[in-house]
Amino acid sequence: MVHPVSIDDNRPMATHTIFLNIVIILLSARLFAEIASRINIPPVVGELLAGVVLGPSLLGWIEPDKVLSLLAQIGIILLLFEVGLDTDIGKLVRAGSKAVIVAFSGFFLPFLLAYLISHYIFQLPTLASLFIGGTLTATSIGITVRVLGDLRRKSSHEAQIVLGAAVIDDILGVVLLSLLYEFSTQGGINLVNSSKILIFIGIFFLLAPVLAKSISLLIKRFENVSEIPGMIPVTIVSLVMFFAWLAYSIGAPELIGGFAAGLALSRRFFLPFGIALSNDPQFAGRIETQMQPIIQLFTPIFFVMVGLSLDLSAIDWGVSFIWFFSISILLIAIVSKLGGALLLRLPLAERFAIGLAMVPRGEVGLIFAELGRTAGIFNNDIYAGMVMVIAATTILSPIFLKRHYKKYEKHFDEQIKTVTGSAVDK
Repeated sequence: MVHPVSIDDNRPMATHTIFLNIVIILLSARLFAEIASRINIPPVVGELLAGVVLGPSLLGWIEPDKVLSLLAQIGIILLLFEVGLDTDIGKLVRAGSKAVIVAFSGFFLPFLLAYLISHYIFQLPTLASLFIGGTLTATSIGITVRVLGDLRRKSSHEAQIVLGAAVIDDILGVVLLSLLYEFSTQGGINLVNSSKILIFIGIFFLLAPVLAKSISLLIKRFENVSEIPGMIPVTIVSLVMFFAWLAYSIGAPELIGGFAAGLALSRRFFLPFGIALSNDPQFAGRIETQMQPIIQLFTPIFFVMVGLSLDLSAIDWGVSFIWFFSISILLIAIVSKLGGALLLRLPLAERFAIGLAMVPRGEVGLIFAELGRTAGIFNNDIYAGMVMVIAATTILSPIFLKRHYKKYEKHFDEQIKTVTGSAVDK
């Protein structure tokens, strides 16, 4: 079992203190997220900052305990459920080969470069270097989608490529997370066990959609006859938790179960077999709507706990390692995603737009970093460096993406006219 926070199990905490800590965490997360949103910073950064302020880095008001650890674990699983729920396989199909190029290059380039730099330049252990590389493979599509929506470019050609590539990145990232989880639990790299895990994951992802959609048919039927409100959230949360247990049973992280459940229940997911299990977009929409309050309740706790786990006061900022390490990893995080987009045969302005949209690591990167910390693979300095890099990519990417679209406004306006004109001609 992966616990998001390392705690002293022998230290009791009064129930009323736990209640007060939950109150402080929820309200602080909301306050900082609102402030971040108003100054055009992704809310997840605000929630992370709330944890930094409440934790040992500044005020020291809250220390993690078993209850908060469990709530954060539920938050991670529900967060991956939401990622799966938002995954649009159709966008991947429509984007075609360009999305595949961006996804694979944007996945393997940061992974390899970060591993090589970490292992051979900074002399970090192999497992720590792999986790650092894995953390940089992520792409926070939720942040990018919001920025593209604000710019009214959500339906543009480059946006379709980005969204399609993000689907592949999510799937590859989940598989990589499973392998790194296996390495961390075994204390090293075992190719035999890794092969077994990959086979189990493949079987799991083949069977999970069938099971999830079969159960969803039962949920839909009972919802129609139930006289008590709340049928969908109760049964869907139960399904997600069951899938989390099932994933752990095959040796994978619990959060993969959440991702698989979300993917199977997505209104945009289709089964390549079983017409009887075809999706109902309206029912899937009700699942999204009724699950949102629960997801929005638990996921901020996870991000605040990440901030609580940081002890910036314990870092010797005068040592060059933390600065060289953070700056090097940040450069890799940016350049590697841009490099993948530059491989495309498109106008340079569009290639840079795609690359910048793929840069933010956001919540997915934090999950990788937190798993590395809880497994004892990241020490405080490396963990702090990775969180700062993730926060920097999450903040900087939307800023530069907006400036890029403003700079090349004429080009993108012409592109819209061309596409609109072609549609009218047809």
